[in-house]
Amino acid sequence: MAGTKRENIKLGMTVNIVQKQDQRTGKLTQGVVSKLLTKSPNHPHGIKVMLESGLVGRVKEINE
Repeated sequence: MAGTKRENIKLGMTVNIVQKQDQRTGKLTQGVVSKLLTKSPNHPHGIKVMLESGLVGRVKEINE
């Protein structure tokens, strides 16, 4: 499932995000979604979310 569509991402889901400082390396961080920050229905680089840990990044992978 793509992390580029807002409808695919729900609160409490486990996802892999890329943080701003990791965009060049592509390093992914796993966590649980606590807030959806992107308002538009889709975004080409991934929907921006805040994890329960407080980290912010764009969703690259959704873990089922």
